Amino acid sequence: MAKNLVIVESPAKAKTIKKFLGNNYEVIASNGHVRDLPKSQMGIDVENDFEPKYITIRGKGELLASLRKEVKKADKVYLATDPDREGEAISWHLSKALKLEDKNYKRITFNEITKNAVKGSLKEARDIDMNLVDAQQARRVLDRLVGYEISPVLWVKVKRGLSAGRVQSVALRLICDREDEINSFIPEEYWTLEASVRPEGSKKAFLAKLMRTPMGKAEIHSAAEMEQILQELSDAALTLKDIRRSNRVKKAPLPFTTSTLQQEAAKKLNFATGKTMRIAQQLYEGVELKGRGSVGLITYLRTDSVRISEEAGAAAADYISKQYGEEYIGTQNVKSANGKKIQDAHEAIRPTDVTLSPVRLKEELSRDQFRLYQLIYNRFLASRMAEARYESETLKLEAGGYEFGATSTKLVFDGFMAVYAIEDEDDAAKNLFRNIDENTVLKMEELIDRQHFTQPPAHFTEGSLVKKLEELGIGRPSTYAPTISTILARRYIVKENRNLYVTELGEAVNQIMRKGFPVIVDTDFTANLESLLDKIEEGVIGWKTVVENFYPDLEEAITAANEELEHIKIEDEVTEELCEVCGRNLVVKYGPHGKFLACPGFPDCRFTKPYYEKIGVACPNCGKDIVLKKTKKGRKYYGCIDNPECEFMSWQKPSDVRCSKCGSVMLEKGSKLVCMKEDCGYVCEKPKEDR
Repeated sequence: MAKNLVIVESPAKAKTIKKFLGNNYEVIASNGHVRDLPKSQMGIDVENDFEPKYITIRGKGELLASLRKEVKKADKVYLATDPDREGEAISWHLSKALKLEDKNYKRITFNEITKNAVKGSLKEARDIDMNLVDAQQARRVLDRLVGYEISPVLWVKVKRGLSAGRVQSVALRLICDREDEINSFIPEEYWTLEASVRPEGSKKAFLAKLMRTPMGKAEIHSAAEMEQILQELSDAALTLKDIRRSNRVKKAPLPFTTSTLQQEAAKKLNFATGKTMRIAQQLYEGVELKGRGSVGLITYLRTDSVRISEEAGAAAADYISKQYGEEYIGTQNVKSANGKKIQDAHEAIRPTDVTLSPVRLKEELSRDQFRLYQLIYNRFLASRMAEARYESETLKLEAGGYEFGATSTKLVFDGFMAVYAIEDEDDAAKNLFRNIDENTVLKMEELIDRQHFTQPPAHFTEGSLVKKLEELGIGRPSTYAPTISTILARRYIVKENRNLYVTELGEAVNQIMRKGFPVIVDTDFTANLESLLDKIEEGVIGWKTVVENFYPDLEEAITAANEELEHIKIEDEVTEELCEVCGRNLVVKYGPHGKFLACPGFPDCRFTKPYYEKIGVACPNCGKDIVLKKTKKGRKYYGCIDNPECEFMSWQKPSDVRCSKCGSVMLEKGSKLVCMKEDCGYVCEKPKEDR
């Protein structure tokens, strides 16, 4: 019988596929990429039509030799790498590295590693899609040009070893811009008023919120305004003006795409994007189950499609009917909410077998595998179920010309919420108002006034950054996790309690990128490049055309940056502090984690110490200097130089001006000063000499 060879990326995937194919098939793994651009040089021949110079990846020589032996034995070779651009490129590189031009070889793809999918792919074997390969080549070449051309500029301006990237630089800019928004945010005072209302004969009261005043919409900005309203309401009688009863529905959620999976796993499981993708890869490639061997539990994890196959939809409907009842089967046609191009050859991320419930597999999966599989499984099942239905009642109340409103809801049919709870439910009473009609006498027992201050935008988390990148059309499903991992690894940003903060090093890199390469960090430009990559995939334009149009602007920007950004170069600043070893004046140096003090006699003298930048403000607790410090991860803050004896600290820069309202420390926020005590809320202009 003819011998067939199937080449996949990973040993786990090979093991899962092997059991679906007979002895006539050999399945082996390439362990990912086998060829790439060299690390020691750019590897792009700019003078020769941007031809890339691929080399065998170091350490892959022995593996390729064994693969070539297997190829010689085979009558037919199937390249079964992942069903996306990168997978297509890996197959193409394998065909070149293994010299398959003279062999009988084909490309096969499958969205899930199941017996039907794998065997079905053999019947639909095809040639390598060079449009997909070229789209991936264009991305790789563009990223290499940006990285290898701009990074030397950063070495001159900041520090050797730094690097820039096409997508990572935009992600860094988004985080820096958000940090600027937060730092310049001025909180504004506002008040809310609720009335505690008890129907006559009832033991329970409910809360009604002030909605409108005689002057219009309820907007209360000060304690004085609130006091006037309370006086006007002190003797006012409360009457019921209107009761509205209605039904509303909550639609089932869409099944997961790569982006929404990363966001939800970050929110519900506290998974980093990289961890989510790593565990999802394990579930896709196959997990050992007792009596069944290695089983692929989910479909392909890199997708921006919400499509579900008819077969999977029918299986889900049958399962829902048996487990929950016919009324729980969804009838809605699930479609993507946006009109952007999606990789619709893929499906959404879903379980490969809906009968393999998380409960059945709990003992055979690791804790993290189980939690992620449960999230994917429940989301998919919910997406095929009926919408949840509510009954609601809204009361409109009036007192002295002021209008109050109260709403209560009751869940009458849980639908998809039987398996997938949605957070951020309306903060309304769980039960409908009982025995209230137009004739009910209502008593206003208490008025509850509360002071609030507007809050700044939230810091990005990994999940919210992924959401933002997707909204802007920057990157694709496969790029989100490595982009965030890269800027974290380079210490341009740090993660603390899920939030992402820019470091001093990240600020310096972002400053240079924005001044010297504004086009590279422009969100619209980066999103447009992504659409051009899509056009390459569709065969509309050639990949070298895109690179040829991009490169002249990059070259011009680099020339200008080298000439015009010289003033940004960070020179050693001599301080008055003396080296404790040799007595020289210490200088300020710039390292991977920011500034530090070092002896200028290096390498003869290697003395260093932390650098604390005094801001000219005395500590309100002990009177000593407040200095600029950094956390262990590199996030900036202001603290007393006598720490840990003195515990004063602030994320914003303190001023030497004291609050005229409460005497507390004032913090700088752009051209304003804001009281450090949130419940004070005093704001004033910064002195002109400090602006």
